Amino acid sequence: MAGVRLATWNVNSAKAREPRLLGWLDDRAPDVVCLQETKLSDDAFDETFGAPLAERGYAVAHHGEGRWNGVALLSRVGLDDVEEGLPGGPGYPHQEARAVTATCGGLRVTSVYVPNGRDPADPHYAYKLEWLAALRDRVEAGGADAAVVAGDFNIAPTDADVYDPAVYTESTHVTPPEREALGALLKTGLHDVVRDRWPDQRIFTYWDYRGGAFHQDRGMRIDLVLAGEPVAQRRAAVWIDRQARKGTGPSDHAPVILDLDEAPDGDLGPVVPPPSLGRSRKR
Repeated sequence: MAGVRLATWNVNSAKAREPRLLGWLDDRAPDVVCLQETKLSDDAFDETFGAPLAERGYAVAHHGEGRWNGVALLSRVGLDDVEEGLPGGPGYPHQEARAVTATCGGLRVTSVYVPNGRDPADPHYAYKLEWLAALRDRVEAGGADAAVVAGDFNIAPTDADVYDPAVYTESTHVTPPEREALGALLKTGLHDVVRDRWPDQRIFTYWDYRGGAFHQDRGMRIDLVLAGEPVAQRRAAVWIDRQARKGTGPSDHAPVILDLDEAPDGDLGPVVPPPSLGRSRKR
């Protein structure tokens, strides 16, 4: 399907972000949305968002567990063959709500919320690497050509993706095993579409709430859109919607937006093109 706008956003509690999320959908009018950290059960997500999303033309696949984690796919270009989680993947100790996959407009889209890892010495770090290996296996088994894997990876791919590498020398998100696991995922045939388009620019998607990090642009690029070669070749624009991180009560992440086949807001730079203000497209 031509002219698709796909976005990913870690909303850090969908309920807390309800008015911002709905307003952002109205302004940016994405066709496919990957959400992470909804922090709602399936029933609670439907109770809060079912009606307003239906009014906006979105079909919904939500995979939640209540207080923690939670991922969703919203689509107004079809939502078929939904798969929750990573079949056969690891748990901590049980499988968590960290992935949901569906076919949307001919794309096999997966919304992912990769485990944080906490600390290289923590068992959660080993779980993170096992989870990434299971994700790689799933993409490899399904074929990468039509695949889009988007979400919060909790990995900064290179030192260029953090504001100061020295700050993170003893932290997760930047360790060689994590980056190697991400590299193995890319070797299935996926492309980091943001970095492919903007190889040298300073680009972040996450800024801590504390210490004025956002206003000082002390961030990390950990929210990624990975796409198979045929999908990546359709890229007309890709950018970080930094505007969504501003104002009162934001998530600590900004959305990443990929326009396929056409660029209604232009392809002006990696951070915030002019506001869409209700880009309309009937489906």
